[in-house]
Amino acid sequence: MAATPLAATLNNPMSELRSAPMERILVIEHDGPLRRILQRLFSSEGYVVDVVPDAVCGLERLRQGLPAAVILDLPRPGSSGRDLCKKIVNVIPGLPLVILSGTSDVADKVLLLEMGADDYVTIPFSPRELVARLRASIRRVSRFSPENADVYVFADVMVDFFKTEITRGGEKITVTPKEFKTLKFLAKNAHRVISRDELLDKVWGYENYPSTRTVDNHMLRLRQKLESDPSHPSHFLTVHRLGYKFVP
Repeated sequence: MAATPLAATLNNPMSELRSAPMERILVIEHDGPLRRILQRLFSSEGYVVDVVPDAVCGLERLRQGLPAAVILDLPRPGSSGRDLCKKIVNVIPGLPLVILSGTSDVADKVLLLEMGADDYVTIPFSPRELVARLRASIRRVSRFSPENADVYVFADVMVDFFKTEITRGGEKITVTPKEFKTLKFLAKNAHRVISRDELLDKVWGYENYPSTRTVDNHMLRLRQKLESDPSHPSHFLTVHRLGYKFVP
């Protein structure tokens, strides 16, 4: 492990590493010294960093909530590393995944990328390059611009607009076409108060003459399916006398 050069770069007050948005990332790293280095590196970039020592802890953390990306250090090439990569990809399809590895074996690298990893970085690595690669992977999945993205993420929920699929904590959630359309409209208008009449117009169309009670019922079902505590929602909010507001 090239811990000394990394640590020297992190301790350099003139480092040119640039700040990043406050997003949470998960680091799965078996090596103690490198865990501390990665924690410091990404924390210095403004990320909230969860660091775990092994695959079991990493998969459990993923089921508790979605990070913006995962950094996975594979201690050795081979089937065990491929199995772990596959499990992460299966738990949360589309989640940005950057592999760290001490081997530069091309065949292993190609196979992991084909299995769903977004990038592959060999150790020792440049801290600036690793941060840049992480950011590039995160940009591929727009978390707050569903107008220009196929995948949209909030809390432990991932919405694939292209496939019209929703997963929560890695589990597929079944919704009706109107529930999905309601969620998509809310996501595209996040943080804006939307009246029941506007939802009726945009989701159902006035020619169908639904009642505002129809909107309330659909919001209730979305809360039941996608909120961790439907009785005290944190994403699908009611604004008294005005309508609803979606907060990612």
